[in-house]
Amino acid sequence: MTAPDRAPVVARTPEELARIRAGLGRTALVPTMGALHSGHRGLIAAARGRAEAVVVSIFVNPLQFGPGEDFERYPRAFEDDLRTCAEEGVDVVYAPAVEAMYPGEQLVTVDPGPMGHVLEGASRPGHFAGVLTVVAKLFHMVRPDVAVFGQKDAQQLAVIRRMVRDLAFGVTVVGVPTVRDSDGLATSSRNVYLSPAERTGALALSRALLAGADASVTGPVGILDAAREVLREAASGEAPVELDYLALVDAHTFAEVGPDHRGEAVLLVAARVGSTRLIDNVPLTL
Repeated sequence: MTAPDRAPVVARTPEELARIRAGLGRTALVPTMGALHSGHRGLIAAARGRAEAVVVSIFVNPLQFGPGEDFERYPRAFEDDLRTCAEEGVDVVYAPAVEAMYPGEQLVTVDPGPMGHVLEGASRPGHFAGVLTVVAKLFHMVRPDVAVFGQKDAQQLAVIRRMVRDLAFGVTVVGVPTVRDSDGLATSSRNVYLSPAERTGALALSRALLAGADASVTGPVGILDAAREVLREAASGEAPVELDYLALVDAHTFAEVGPDHRGEAVLLVAARVGSTRLIDNVPLTL
């Protein structure tokens, strides 16, 4: 495995990647869109503990952005990302151009099924088809033994796991717990968009999840009521929090749970603060 602070090998095309991959042993893939932060460092560390070599992909995937979303302004900092990868002992960085990933119009995509058409899928139509399509292509190109994803994107992790199971990909999918900044905000590349006032307002998301978790003994209704109260107050703050959805779902199906639900669940929230849309979640056991 590459020693920390040694520059990773950079591949720009599937052909370059295939030549490099042929010399690697057991390999872990960390798919990213770049703008790497402490959360990504945690994913890389988890990957390094599970394989002989680590490949980090850096690709801002146009297929998962809808009209009016932030594809053009999504943060891109490739040289900084390379330094981060070197510090974390990454062996290979795969950074293809759009033309290398999608040489022509992508007519065939991966349908996420019912789990991918609710919550994030309902708010961002086509998003999960774009995610699954690029992940499937990365799996074919990198041929990883292990793929590591963050639990902050809980629904994304769930649909990827379902794709791997249903389409018989020979890849072990590992989920890594959400990394948070010191103030409790879930670490995200989009946090750089927030003004100081907006960041203060955005902290209501993690506070709402914590309030819901603290009320877990009261059952699903009490959990949602406690979280809603925090978000209701934040809606009238200096930087108002505009709620997209708050939901308590079954951890395996992502269907909203009933009042008598017992077992694993996920409390999820999505909201807009200023022009920035943020998501967060917390796993619960009822």
